[in-house]
Amino acid sequence: MFRRDYIVRMIEDMTQMVAKVLTLKQERKTTEALWEIDELLNRHFRLNSRLLNSLSVEDVIELFRIGGGLEVDKLQGVARMLQEEAGIYIEKNDEYAALSRLMKALHLYLYAYLHGADRKLLQITEEIDKVIAAVASYRLPIKTEHLLLPYLESTGRYGKAEDCLYRLIDQGEEVANEGHELYQRLMRIDPNVLELGNLPLAEVIQGQEEWLNVTAKAKEWKLMLKE
Repeated sequence: MFRRDYIVRMIEDMTQMVAKVLTLKQERKTTEALWEIDELLNRHFRLNSRLLNSLSVEDVIELFRIGGGLEVDKLQGVARMLQEEAGIYIEKNDEYAALSRLMKALHLYLYAYLHGADRKLLQITEEIDKVIAAVASYRLPIKTEHLLLPYLESTGRYGKAEDCLYRLIDQGEEVANEGHELYQRLMRIDPNVLELGNLPLAEVIQGQEEWLNVTAKAKEWKLMLKE
C-alpha cells in the first residue's frame, strides 16, 4: 500500500511539473524549465540531469534494481523526465542534446514496458509512440531495436515488427531463430487481426519463406568468411 501511495504521489508531482514546464517553455524560460526537471529528479529519484545523461541505459536500469527486482514504474518516470528535457532542448534548437535524451528515454520506456510497468500510470504506450515518431528519421541503437521488436508485436503492429526484424539482420545481428519464432507466432493469429496489424496472412506466409532464404544465405556467407 505504501509503495502504491508513493508512486501515486510521484505521478502527481510529475503531472504538475510537466504543466509548469510547458508554461515555462511557452514563455521561453528554458533554463527555469530545466531546473524544474532537475529538482524533481533529485526529489524522487536521487538523480540530477547531468548524472542521468552521463550514464548508459544499462547503468540507469541497474540503479533501479533492488533485491533482485526492478522498480519499473520509477524507470518509466525517469524516461518521462528525459522526454521532457528533450522537448526543452528542441525549443533551444539543440538537436544533439534532444536526440540523445529521446534515444535514452525510448530505451528505458521499452525496457520498463517489457518488464511489467503499469501501463496506465503515465500512459506509457502513448509516450513510447510519441518518442518513436520523434526519432523516426534516425537509426536506433541495436540494443533498442531488440526491445522495439517485441513491443511492436505486443501492440499488434505486425508489419512494423517485421520491418524491425529486417533492420536487425541487416545490421548483422543473430536473429535467425528470433525471426522464425516470430513468424510461427504470426501464423497462429487470426487473419483479421493480422490485417489490422498491416501484415495480411498471405504476406506472413511469404515473409516466412523469404526469412528462411535470407537466414540461410546469411549463414552461408558467414561460413565462407571463416574459411
